Amino acid sequence: LEFRRVLFRSPWHEGHRWLIDQALNEGKDVLLCVRDVPVSEKNPWAAIDVMYNLSNELMDLIEKGKLKIIIIPDIESINIGRGAGYDVIEHVPPTDIEQISATKIREQLRKEGKL
Repeated sequence: LEFRRVLFRSPWHEGHRWLIDQALNEGKDVLLCVRDVPVSEKNPWAAIDVMYNLSNELMDLIEKGKLKIIIIPDIESINIGRGAGYDVIEHVPPTDIEQISATKIREQLRKEGKL
């Protein structure tokens, strides 16, 4: 299977689904990587909780074998060498997706007492 890697750090939103769909629409499977970062104001969920919630959200893709989710150590950069065997692809989202803010989502969840 050929996988497209996607890194997650913020609360699930439609921008994430849009990015996953870009790979799926190209016939690729997706490896979704959750960074294991310390819980903080900016990152209020432990990696295992993020993985659990994403698994529930994306169960249909997991059951079809189109998506896998793993936890990875916190990383500061992605570095590739010559002939690494894969491409680094940036997808430019449409304006409505680009304007989604995980910070604003977290602020709203705090106002609603859900965080």
